[in-house]
Amino acid sequence: MSTTQTSPVPDDTGAAVTHSAGRLDDASKFRIAAILLVIVLYTEIAPLQYTMVAAALQKMTTTFPTVGGNINWAVIILGLVGASATPVLGKASDIWGKKRMLLVCGVLFLAGCVICASTSNWTIFLIGRGLSAFAIATQFISYGLVRDLLPRKYVPIGLGFIGTGVGFSGVAAPLIGGVLVDHFDWRSMFWFLAIFTIVLTPLVIFVVPESTVRLWDRIDPFGAVLLSAGALLTLLYLDNGQNWGWTRATSLLWLIVGLLLLVSFVVVERRVSRPIMDMRLLLNPKVSVVLLMTVIGMGITAVQPLALGYMTQTPNSDTLRGQIAEGAVAHAQAAGHPIPRDMIRVFLDPGYSYGNGYGMVQYAVHIGMWAGVLGMIVGPFAGALIRRIGGRIPAIIAFALLTVSAIGFAVSQYSLVTYLVLYILSGIAFGFLYAALPSLIVEAVPPEQQGISSGMLGVTTSLGTGAAMAVTTALLNNNPVVAHIDIAGHTTSQVIPQVFADRGYTDGFWVMVGTTAVALVIAVLMRHGRKPATGGE
Repeated sequence: MSTTQTSPVPDDTGAAVTHSAGRLDDASKFRIAAILLVIVLYTEIAPLQYTMVAAALQKMTTTFPTVGGNINWAVIILGLVGASATPVLGKASDIWGKKRMLLVCGVLFLAGCVICASTSNWTIFLIGRGLSAFAIATQFISYGLVRDLLPRKYVPIGLGFIGTGVGFSGVAAPLIGGVLVDHFDWRSMFWFLAIFTIVLTPLVIFVVPESTVRLWDRIDPFGAVLLSAGALLTLLYLDNGQNWGWTRATSLLWLIVGLLLLVSFVVVERRVSRPIMDMRLLLNPKVSVVLLMTVIGMGITAVQPLALGYMTQTPNSDTLRGQIAEGAVAHAQAAGHPIPRDMIRVFLDPGYSYGNGYGMVQYAVHIGMWAGVLGMIVGPFAGALIRRIGGRIPAIIAFALLTVSAIGFAVSQYSLVTYLVLYILSGIAFGFLYAALPSLIVEAVPPEQQGISSGMLGVTTSLGTGAAMAVTTALLNNNPVVAHIDIAGHTTSQVIPQVFADRGYTDGFWVMVGTTAVALVIAVLMRHGRKPATGGE
C-alpha cells in the first residue's frame, strides 16, 4: 500500500487539506474483503441496537409502566442525539482520522449499553440510550473510510455492502434479541451489544488501516449547539403535539424556536471562518437534493419495524379481554370479595383487529427477519448496478417500492401474511436505498469533505426517522384502547397501556405514504446520479 503524503495545502475556506495516496490499490482481494467485513460488522452496532430495541419495546413496558407511549423515546432519542452528534463526529473524522472516530463512537456506545443494562430508572436509561446513539455516526464515518481505502472500482460495491450490513442486522437482530428477551429479559440485549462491541473493537484496531486523508481545521462548537438545540425542540413538539395541542401558542413556540435555531445554524455557518460544513457545498444541488430526499423519505424505515413489532407482539382482543377479566377476578379475591368469572364482562372501546401475542423469536421468524434477508441480497446487487447506471435509478426504485408498501399497510386489513408480503417489499427497497444514498453523496463531494458530508447525511437520516417516530408516537397516544369492565352491573373503565386502536397505526401509515411519495418525486426530478458511479474520483 502506498503511503506517500504531500504537505498540507489550503482549501477554499482557508483550511489546510492533506491529500495522500493511502488507497489499497495493490492489496489482495482477501485483504480488501477482510477490511470491508470488519468495517461493516462494526457499523452494525447502530442498526443492531435499533432493530433489537424497537422490536422489544412492548416487552420493556413492564419495567417502565408509567411512561405510556413515550416508551418510543427509547428509539426516538437515537435520532435526536444522532442528529446533533453525527455532523460533529463526521467533521472530527475529516480532521483526526476516520478510523479513530469510528473507535470513539464504539467506546461511547459500549458505555451506553452498560448503563441501559444496569438500571430500572427511566431517566438514567435514556442517558444510556443517548450515549448509545453516538454509534449512529459509525455508519456514516465508514462511508468515508471505504472511499479512502478501497480501490475506486470497489467503492460503490463496498457502500452497497454497508447497506447489506443493515440487512444482516435485520436478520440477526430479531432472532438474537428474541432468544435473549424470551429466555432472560430485555437487559440481556444490551449485555449482548456490549460484548459484540468488545469483541469487534480489537479487530478494527489491528485489521483496518487508518485513512491518510486529512483536513487540517477546527470544529465550530457554536454551530453544533445550534443544530442540537434546534433538533431537540423540533422533535419535542412533534412528539408531544397531540397532547399539548398542535395549534396552541405554547406548543407552536417549541416548533418555532426549534426551526429558528436550525435556520440560525445555516446562517452562522455561512459566516464563520471555520464552519462545521462549507455551506456552499451543502447548498450545492448534488448534495442538498439528496439530503432533502433523505429527511423526507427515510421515516418509513423506522416506523415499519416499530409498528410491526408492536402489532404482532400485542395479544389479540379476545385474549386481552380474558386477561383483564382474570385480573379482575384475582383482584377481587385478594380483597376478600370473590366474584365468579362469568359475572365479569369486558368491552374494548375502540376495538382493534391486530395482535398475535408473539414472543420476539416468533416475531422474528414470522415477519421481522425477512425484510433483512431481502436487503442482504439486494444491497451488493444495487452497489454493482450503481457502478453502471449511477445512484438515481436505484433511489427511484427504492422510494417507489416504499410508497407501494406504505399504501398497502394503510389500506389493508391486518393479516400476518399481507403484512409479511408488504414488509418483504420494503426489504427490497431498503437494499436499494442504503446503497444509493451514500453513493450519491460520495459522488458529489471531495474526499477531504467526505466525513462531514456523510455526517450531514446522518443528520437528515436521524431527523427524518426521529420526526417520523415522534409523529407516530403522537398518533398512537391519541388513539388509546379503553377497557370497560362490567362486574354485576357496576362498570369501571381503564386505558390499556401500550395497546392502540387501528386508527393510530393507519394514520401513521398514511403519513408515511405522503412522505415516501414526495421523496419519490424528488428522486425522479433529481439531476444528480444519472452517470455511472466512479467511487468518488
